[in-house]
Order: sequence, then structure tokens, then C-alpha cells
Amino acid sequence: MYAATRTTQFRESQIRDMTRLAMAHNAINLSQGFPDFDPPQAIVDAAVDAIRGRDNQYTVTWGYPALRNALAKRYTTALGWDVDPNVHVTVVCGVTEGITAAMLAFLNPGDEIIILEPAHENFRPAAVLAGAVPVAVPLEAPNYRLDPQRLAAAVTPRTRALLFNTPHNPTGRVFDDEEIAAVIDVVTQNDLILITDEIYDRILYDGRVHVSPGRLDPLRERTVTVGGLSKSFAITGWRLGYVVAPAQLSAAIRPIHDYMTICAPTPLQAAAAVAMELPESYYDQVQTEYAQRRDVMMGVLEEAGFVASPPEGAYYVLADYTNIYAPQASWDCERFARWLTTDVGVAAVGGTNFYSLPGYGEGIVRFAFPKRLATLQAAGERLKQISGK
Repeated sequence: MYAATRTTQFRESQIRDMTRLAMAHNAINLSQGFPDFDPPQAIVDAAVDAIRGRDNQYTVTWGYPALRNALAKRYTTALGWDVDPNVHVTVVCGVTEGITAAMLAFLNPGDEIIILEPAHENFRPAAVLAGAVPVAVPLEAPNYRLDPQRLAAAVTPRTRALLFNTPHNPTGRVFDDEEIAAVIDVVTQNDLILITDEIYDRILYDGRVHVSPGRLDPLRERTVTVGGLSKSFAITGWRLGYVVAPAQLSAAIRPIHDYMTICAPTPLQAAAAVAMELPESYYDQVQTEYAQRRDVMMGVLEEAGFVASPPEGAYYVLADYTNIYAPQASWDCERFARWLTTDVGVAAVGGTNFYSLPGYGEGIVRFAFPKRLATLQAAGERLKQISGK
């Protein structure tokens, strides 16, 4: 028996493999980006009430009505145009499905989609599943800024779309006005569709404010905004994402979602509608607590001998380990990450996992810090053995 050719173009998730390795070795899991703390109690109670009530069957394919209404209200403000819950909003099974559905909706076999690297490991497989060709544009360390000339040079007659993730995983970048201007130029001058991943839109630092690219006039009619509730509400296992798009784009995405998953879990959507009603002070608290975690994480890494820049958003740090005085520092990053997990007891992900480009990602690992402060401090105690302290 032979597998389809597409299955040979990517492997199983290294991030999730590192989680399994961490579980097997009792390591502190800083590899996969999920919290080790509970969601707000009001959301948990709402989910239980929904399960005990009458919300256990299929809901409307496009999403539980109360949740779509809440998302439409939020994104009417965020995008600056009248978002109709019955036309423009589709609730999906996580951002992963939202991005995959968008690629399936707009990319024909052989079309190209530009992906900024380092990139989340799901992006390239999503393009391959659509029969498209992912084209990588590197963000150069250590600042990971978007180079407008490199971006423009990546466009060919076959380019159909650009995938843009901000706040960015894994670098923690929040792209500035100059970089956004480069995106606008490339997208509008080449008649591209812009697919955004904005899952970390509520996790920013040092007073930064997220602006959805789909709000900007030149991008408004050609942007598919993909977001989710997993990170802001600590419910990654609920797999709740959404797509907000102008009518013509939304109409292409909805049938894909319909036949991929029918609908996201109904009782969890009902609880998510309650989550959307939390006051702005909740998000302020989220940002304050993540800033504390970031500061602890940066201190832990510095003390252990890693070199890293504080993230501007999201909850990941790319850390250079080449200055660590240990034989393992000369290993390739995947072996180093596995050694950290099995021998030191702290799981991370090798940097090459976020690149398809040869020569990129070596000498770095990614740490995720959506953890209790006590968890991060315990990780710091284990990492001290690397530095000999």
C-alpha cells in the first residue's frame, strides 16, 4: 500500500512530539504553548451548564449564534466595518482549521503562498494539503524584522496569497508600521489575498496595541482574519477559532469548513459566548500576568547562559544556546532540545522546526512560557545545571 505523495512533504508535529517526550521523562514542558493554569471559572461553569442543558447537538455550521453575534460585535470595532454574524463570521475548530480552510478556499494546485519564516509548523503542511507551494521569506535574527525587498522579490506570477502572523510565533515580534506598509504594497500591487493569524492579539507587552491588518483601507476587501479563543482564555484544548472575512471571501471559506468539521463543539461555543462578555479589565489582567511570566522567563534564560531578546507579543522566546559552555551546545538544535528534555528536565523545541530554509534555525531553541510563575521558577532551577550555577 502506498501513501499519497503529499504525506511525504511533512512530518508529524515536532512540538507535540516534544510534549510526549516531556511526559515520558517528567520534564517541565516549555515546548508546547498551552497554559498549566485554569480558565476563568465563569467559562468553565458555562461549559458545564451547556452540557447539562440542551447544547449537546450540532449547532449552525457557521457557529453558535450567540458566539457569532459576540464576535461580530467585537470585530465591527476591531476592523472598522459592519461585520454581519450571518455573513462574515465562521467559527472553526481552532486557528489551524481556519488557516487550512482559507488555503483550500483560495489556492489552486501549483499556486504559491508566501510564508514568513520562522513560522508555526502548521503553516507549510496546510499549504501542501491545498496542493499549493509554500514560499519562504526569512526574518533575520536577532531582530527578525521583515525586509520589504525580500518580500517583494518572493512574488512570482504564481503567487496567490500571503500568510501573515502578528503577534508572531515564534519570534514574539509585533510588526511595526513600516513592516505593515511593506505587506500592503506587496498584497495590493500583486492582487494577493492576505490571510492573517492573530491568535495572540490580546497578549502584548510594553504598551503595544494590536491593529488588525484587515482594518486598513487598502487591505479591507482582501483580508481573511483568523483568530481564536485558546490563548486569551487558557482553553487550548477546546479548539475554538474563527474566521472573519468580507462576504465574497467568507462565501468561499464556509463550504470548506462545512465539509471538514461540520461545526466546532456546541457546548464549548456556548461557553465561549460567555467568555466574550468578560470586561476589558480581564484582558488587562491577562497582559499584566503575562508580562510577569515574560520577565521571569527572561531572567531564567539569562541565568542559564542563553541569549534572547524579550518578546513584544505572544508567549514564546527564541533563545540562542551557542554560548553555553557544555559539550551539548555543539549539537544540532533538535538533539540539544531533546537533551534538555531528557537530561535537564526542561522541554523546548529546536529552532530548525520553524524553518524550511536551509541554514536557518540552528543554535536556537524555542521556549513557551504560558505557565504558572512557580513552574517557570522550577524550570530555572533545573536549567542552572547547564551554567554550572
